[in-house]
Formats: sequence, C-alpha cells, structure tokens
Amino acid sequence: MNNLPFDKAGRFWRGNLHTHSTLSDGALSPEAICQAYREAGYDFISLTDHFMEKYAYPIADTLAYRTDKFTTILGAELHAGQIGNGTIWHILAVGLPADFAPPTPGESGPQIAQRAMAAGAFVAAAHPNWYALSEADVLSLGPVHAVEIFNGIAGGDNDRADSWPLLNVLLDRGYRYFAIAADDAHRKPGYIDFCEGWVQVKAEENSPAALLSALKAGHFYASTGPEIHDVQVVAGKSVTVRCSPATRIFVTGSNRQGRHAFGDNMTSAELDISGLDSPYVRVIVRDAQGKRAWTNPIWSL
Repeated sequence: MNNLPFDKAGRFWRGNLHTHSTLSDGALSPEAICQAYREAGYDFISLTDHFMEKYAYPIADTLAYRTDKFTTILGAELHAGQIGNGTIWHILAVGLPADFAPPTPGESGPQIAQRAMAAGAFVAAAHPNWYALSEADVLSLGPVHAVEIFNGIAGGDNDRADSWPLLNVLLDRGYRYFAIAADDAHRKPGYIDFCEGWVQVKAEENSPAALLSALKAGHFYASTGPEIHDVQVVAGKSVTVRCSPATRIFVTGSNRQGRHAFGDNMTSAELDISGLDSPYVRVIVRDAQGKRAWTNPIWSL
C-alpha cells in the first residue's frame, strides 16, 4: 500500500487536527482560535474540544469562521471508559456530525471510537506517550485511522511530545496506522503549544469533504517545521527525497534498520534501501533547529 501523497492531484493544505477553546478547557473563544490559525497561515483546523458532560458535550460550530481561504472540520476529543492504567480515554475524532451523541452509560473508549468512525470521522489515538497508552490499549480501539505521534502541548507539560516509539512497535508487528502531528493548543499562560505540530494534506480543494477523504487515504505527512516536497520509491532499491533545507534525511524500517544522509542545507537525497529487510519504510526530515517532518509508513516494498 503506497499511500504517498506527492503524486496525487491537488496541492498541500496545512492544518491542525487537535486544539481547544473556551467551550472546554482552552483559553480562547472558538472565533479567536480560528482567527489565530488563519493569521498563522493555516488552511484549515479541527477544533476538538473535550466531549465531556462537564462541558456539555461540545462540538464547536465553526462554520461561521470559514472563509474562501480557510476552512474548518467539525470534531471533538472523545472520552469514555478507561485505558489499562485506569485513566480516561482520549480519542481524536475529526469530521463528526454536529449531532454526534454523548457517550451512553458504560460505553468504552473502543466503542465510542467505532461509533465515531461509523459516523464518518477520521479517528486517531491522541497523545499516547503523554498518558502512557499501551500497545494493547491502541489495538483495543480496532481499525482506527491513526496514532498522534507528536503532540505539542505534551512537550511542555510532561516532556512526552513524541509517541513514535509506540507506533514503531505496532508497525513492526504488522499493524497499519497513519501518523499525525498536532499542537493540542490550549493557549494558556506558561504553555508553549501553538503551531508546534501540524499535518500537510494533499487534496484538490480546501473543503472538509476533500480533506477528510485525503486524511482517510493517508495522503498527508506530519511536521513540526520542515516541508517534504516529494518522495519517490523504487521498490527494493532506493528512496529519493526532496525537501526544505535539512541537516539529516532518514529512511527507517523495522527494528533498528535505517539509512541516512547528512549535510548542511540539504534539499534532496537518494538513499539505498536494497539491504533493508523490512515490509515498510518511512521518511524523516530533520532541520538545523531539530524540527522534523515524517511521512506515513510506506508498505509493500
């Protein structure tokens, strides 16, 4: 399954899939949140307030804040039941209907995740490393779309922004998930979260329907800074990457296998993968500031 977005029709749209407003525990109103991302150069966001009783189960109505150059996708961060360590589930659901029903008594995290998928949402396990989500926890969700491999606010909250280690284990065992990055911005004093992570989605138009379709197909990459312009794979032979200026370009596979190129202000590299014994690879671009961009796993090599 080669779901690389680079040869797909359309263009890349920058978006954030995880953020909060005063409808739950964020510091800014939905209108102010949309304005802030629009002014920061984003093409779209999903405002994902905490879907909890104490906040009256909000699904933010952001339709009024759409423009001809900026759109919004209705969504929420869902909570129901407990993960293995006894804490409540955190599940991203992007593309929910406005009338998505609250959790029923006794509903579990996996059950609400599947209900969100049935309602048409793109569903992801949120910030696994932040609250010690386990491999078994993720697998219990069933065939959700993605794992949030970078969460901006977690980097400042408990230094657990990066959740790639968990996804690496799942990939090595043959499970196929996409990888998203988000800032999870709450915009509260003392937090460094805004614009810390995002996705670049390839679609023909900046509309909720087109973006959701591209997300579900894996036609995107995740980033905290660098841009990936193109990735070409010659099965069993090489991976060619074009990107914004970088100091390292990696191709990694299962267990510890990988290849890398390094230098100052690299904008391209061709890496030999002929010796990799892996059913998949992924590309990582790292710049001089340590910021990274990641493709989704590329299967069927």
